[in-house]
Amino acid sequence: MTNQNALNPPVPRAHAHSHPHAHEEGHGHTHEHTQPKAADACCGCSASSHSAIPLAPDVSDVSTGALLFRIPTMDCAVEESEIRRALEPIAGVKALRFRLGERTMAITTDDGVLPEALAAIRKAGFKPEPLNAPGAQAAPAAPAKIAGMSAGLARLVAALVLAIAAESVSFMGLEGRGFMVFEMALALGAIGLAGLDTYKKGFAALVRGRLNINALMAVAVTGAFIIGQWPEAAMVMALYAIAELIEARAVDRARNAIQSLLALAPEQAEVKQADGSWKTVMASEVPLQAIARIRPGGRVPLDGIVTEGSSAVDQAPVTGESIPVDKTIGDQVFAGTINQTAALEFRVTAVAANTTLARIIHAVEEAQGSRAPTQRFVDRFAAIYTPTVFALALAVAVLTPFFMDWTWLQAIYKALVLLVIACPCALVISTPVTVVSALASAARRGILIKGGTYLEEARKLKAVALDKTGTITEGKPKLVESSLIGESSGNEAAVFAVAASIAGRSDHPVSKAITEGLKGPQGEVADFTALPGRGVQAAHAGQVYVLGNHRLIEERGLCTPSLEAELERHEEAGRTVTLLASDKAVLALFAVADTIKESSQAAVAELRALGVVPVMLTGDNTATARTIGAHAGIEDVRGNLLPEEKLDAVKAMQQRYGAAAMTGDGINDAPALAQADIGFAMGGAGTDTAMEAADVVIMNDDLRRIPETIRLSRRAHSVLWQNITLALGIKAVFFVLAVFGSATMWMAVFADMGASLLVVANGLRLMRAQK
Repeated sequence: MTNQNALNPPVPRAHAHSHPHAHEEGHGHTHEHTQPKAADACCGCSASSHSAIPLAPDVSDVSTGALLFRIPTMDCAVEESEIRRALEPIAGVKALRFRLGERTMAITTDDGVLPEALAAIRKAGFKPEPLNAPGAQAAPAAPAKIAGMSAGLARLVAALVLAIAAESVSFMGLEGRGFMVFEMALALGAIGLAGLDTYKKGFAALVRGRLNINALMAVAVTGAFIIGQWPEAAMVMALYAIAELIEARAVDRARNAIQSLLALAPEQAEVKQADGSWKTVMASEVPLQAIARIRPGGRVPLDGIVTEGSSAVDQAPVTGESIPVDKTIGDQVFAGTINQTAALEFRVTAVAANTTLARIIHAVEEAQGSRAPTQRFVDRFAAIYTPTVFALALAVAVLTPFFMDWTWLQAIYKALVLLVIACPCALVISTPVTVVSALASAARRGILIKGGTYLEEARKLKAVALDKTGTITEGKPKLVESSLIGESSGNEAAVFAVAASIAGRSDHPVSKAITEGLKGPQGEVADFTALPGRGVQAAHAGQVYVLGNHRLIEERGLCTPSLEAELERHEEAGRTVTLLASDKAVLALFAVADTIKESSQAAVAELRALGVVPVMLTGDNTATARTIGAHAGIEDVRGNLLPEEKLDAVKAMQQRYGAAAMTGDGINDAPALAQADIGFAMGGAGTDTAMEAADVVIMNDDLRRIPETIRLSRRAHSVLWQNITLALGIKAVFFVLAVFGSATMWMAVFADMGASLLVVANGLRLMRAQK
């Protein structure tokens, strides 16, 4: 039985990597970075290691004991970490699982422990809402969510108007107690409209000794208000909240990019009923083995096998193929693809939640939740950076009046400016948005990358091992040459008709290739007999013929020196030769071979251009392998390899070249795929084993996706370090201005949030797919 959850396993994949970066994120939990809350995008907290609370079971089944809660203000791994830390002291919490894109948490506890756990979460500043427990509330629908975001924007605009009014009153320099009270009231109104959520989270973090962005902003705004900088405190909070809203919506583009694929699969399907009639039902209700129909121009609602009809299907949403693929009886169709020319009927092979498209989305969401090496570095850096700057700000407030002849108000004000600069928003958000953009861009091109680690490591590849059958070649034999022999040369049509008629009765792959290649009329045959290890024999129009291999013809004494020379020519080229003969002479020769894919030569050339060495590893005979390798442009060809020998070959490549990848079908090549620094599985659409075994899945059979992955990895790495440099550079400039110049608090907010928006926009560039 195939693993139907191969793309979304409930536990971390048992992948036998020997290289040190494999699964560095193995904390035993998943977390998905999607859809931060408008007006409160999360960033800037010092990263910390998660607790050892294990992964919860699949919460789709309530009987597992996991209860599902929605936490509206939980947006990213920062807040997930805060919830985990709040639950650490509670011994009865057995398992946790977070879905940040849905803002949900699944929790499994011992009896009687749940109320204590929920109380701890509320104390941390979050409000869990039950979804699969008594009193559960439905998650807000999309229209309601959009309406909520619009209301939040209106509230922030009102806050900005009040802040500007407070600044205007201050600028006019109007004196009198009444004007001062009015100015203070305007500032308080702005802070109340823009900053209540920030204050709640900030003070909750301070109580627990945490220095996240909410804590920094709460301290900075409160301090500014206390020292009489009311308009500036209001402007800082309003600008911060509005910038967070803009940033959140920008990040949504990256984090929700893959979710747009969900809309590709229609919600309804036309299903055949027991009485033969057709009925439109919800796709989520269609059972396995049901017969569904898709009309021309419609989207396929579910995965299935065609049972009636022939049509061209656009598979770009799943495989990234730009050219429609012809489908006929027995071919597989995938949910979300577009039927183009004629009606098709198909037998459903996967329910709506487990289609190839759904599993791709789940896999990318899981990949978004894993932390890439650069992201882990940034988190470690932020863990040191934020408290260091906080301590420096404190030192400025306490010591500069003694050493730099500043007044206490000047010192405190500059310290508050430093607190705003201390926010590592731009730094922390620079990595996940870049990684998620790259993952989404790859998925749209039919490249499924299982995590940020593999996205970053692909740029380091120095060699790529390629399996032959199904990877470099088409994986099925084709008739590549046919010729008449001897006296039969004048009667081609009749001889080929005999061969097609006999081959058409056999189900051997070589016979099928001959039948498909000749495409001629077939006649009736009699006395059809299989000759094991040699071929077949049959009577056609009263004459007995054999269709078999070299050995059969030799045994019949029909070989001639000229025929032997011709056979040797084909065998050296790696072809399988079948001969048609009567009882007196050989009549025709048919050469069958596994042909090279059109994309293979271009892919090998692109790999070489990138400085990556291609190597062929195959179990096929060396002569055939060398022939295929020569056609593909591969010089290093190794044939007659068993699976364990492929494993040894990959180890040797790693020692010789450095980082090496393996490309194969994920079944016979599984040991080599596991050993390689990155394992690429070809033709992942519909192949569970390939999807499970590899780190990167090429959803179609185009080898050019491998150099494309390497190029994307290099671009992503470049953008990551551009963002880190921008974030730190801008902060360094304003840090100097704050201490020695005249940087104001709201200027610091502009600088910090401007840097955040800049790195987000830079990361989103990866969404544009490049060939």
